[in-house]
Amino acid sequence: MGTMADLPRKAVARTARLAALPLGFAGRTAVGMGRRIGGSPAETVVSDVQRRTAEQLFRTLGDLKGGAMKLGQALSILESALPEDVAAPYRQQLTRLQDSAPPMSAPTVHHVLATELGTSWRKSLVEFDDDPAAAASIGQVHKGRWSDGRVVAVKVQYPGAGDALRADLRQIGRLARTFGALVPGIDIKPLVAELQDRVAEELDYELEAEAQQGFADAFRDDPDFLVPEVVAHTDKVLVSEWVDSPASLARLIADGTREERNHYGELYVRFLFEGPARAGMLHADPHPGNFRMLAARDGEPTGSLGGLGIVDYGAVARLPEHSLPRTIGSLVRIAMYDDYEDVLEGLRTEGFVKPNITIDPGELRDYLSPFIEPARAETFAFSRAWMREQFQRLQDPRQPGSTLALRLNLPPSYLLIHRVWVGSIGVLCQLEAELPFRAMLENALPGFAEA
Repeated sequence: MGTMADLPRKAVARTARLAALPLGFAGRTAVGMGRRIGGSPAETVVSDVQRRTAEQLFRTLGDLKGGAMKLGQALSILESALPEDVAAPYRQQLTRLQDSAPPMSAPTVHHVLATELGTSWRKSLVEFDDDPAAAASIGQVHKGRWSDGRVVAVKVQYPGAGDALRADLRQIGRLARTFGALVPGIDIKPLVAELQDRVAEELDYELEAEAQQGFADAFRDDPDFLVPEVVAHTDKVLVSEWVDSPASLARLIADGTREERNHYGELYVRFLFEGPARAGMLHADPHPGNFRMLAARDGEPTGSLGGLGIVDYGAVARLPEHSLPRTIGSLVRIAMYDDYEDVLEGLRTEGFVKPNITIDPGELRDYLSPFIEPARAETFAFSRAWMREQFQRLQDPRQPGSTLALRLNLPPSYLLIHRVWVGSIGVLCQLEAELPFRAMLENALPGFAEA
C-alpha cells in the first residue's frame, strides 16, 4: 500500500474505476458480439464475457474498500438469486469478497495504532500479528494479545476510509437519484440520506464498541451465542476478545453437511430475530463472514455441533421501541390469511405506499404471496432455486405483479430492517437450510403470533 499522501490520487482512481464498470462490461460485450459474428459459438462468448466481467467487477469492488465494497458484499449475499448459468463464474469471486480485501501494509497499521493508542501501544498490545486475520469494508482485523493475557482481535480502520466511503456514496447517490426518477413509487432522497447517516455511524468505532458491548451484555453466558467483550477502543481502533472459530458460515455455503446447514442456519436467524428484544438493537450486517461457527462445548457428546460467534457491530439499527416494529409481524400474518386489503392499508400507514400511488390488492397478492410461503408450512426448505424463481418472476413483465416493485416505497426507518430481512433470506438460500421458520417467527417476531 502507498503512503497517506497517495490518498487523494487513489480516491480519484477509485471513483474512476467505479464509474468505468458499466463501460468495461459494454466493451467486453461488444468484443463478444464481434467474436460471435466471426463464428465463435454464442455459449463460449457469453461464458467468457461473464467470467472476465466477474473478475473485473469484484477486483474493483475489493480495491474500493468503501461504499462499493459494501455494495459488493450485498451482491454476494444475493448471488443465490442469479440463474445458475450466470452465477457460476461469479460465485467464487463473490464468496472471496465476503471474507477478504487487499490488506494494509504493516507500517501503515503501526502508524494508525500509534496515532490512536499512543506511541507506547505495544505496552498494551504485548503481541501483535502484522498479517491481517480478516478484512472488513472499512478496516482490517489483526490477532494480538492484550497486557492482561487475553487473546484479542484488533480492528484498524483504513486511513482515509471516511473520505473514500463518502466519495463512493456520493457516486452511488447520483446513480440512485437517476434511478429514483425512473421509479415513481420510491422517495429516494430521504432513503439516500438515511444510508449516508448509517454509514457515518459505521465509521465511528466508539459507536460500534458501544453497540457490541450492549449485545455482549444481553447475550452473556448464552449457550448458543458468543458476542466478544470490548477490551479497548478509539474512533478508529477497536480491540475486542478473540472469537476462536474454524470458519464462518461462508464455509458452510461451500461444503457444509445437511446437519450443519440446518443447525447453524437456525442459530443465524435466531440471533437476528432475538437481538432486538434482548439488546434493543438489530445486527444489520447479515453477510456470512460475520457469523463464526464455534466448536462444541466441553462435555458435549462427540460429534455435537457448537454455537455461533457474532462479530462486526458497525451496522446496527438502534430501534426506538427496543424491538422490531409490530407492524411487520402483523402484516406477514394477515397476508397468510390472504387479506390483502388490510395488508395494503397497513403498508400505506407505514409509508410503503405513497399517497399518490394506486395499487390493487390482487396485484399485491400476486407480488407478495410467494414471499410469505416460508411462514406457511411447519418447515421450509430454503434454496437457490426458490430464490431464483422469485427474482425471475418479478423480472418477467408477463407475470402478475411484476411491475409492483416500481411503485413500492422503502421508508428510511426500515432501511436496515429491509437489508437484514432480504440479506438473511439470501444467506439461508445459499445454505439451503430447512427450518421451522413459522415457529421461529411466532417466538421472536413481534405482532406475528397475535395478529
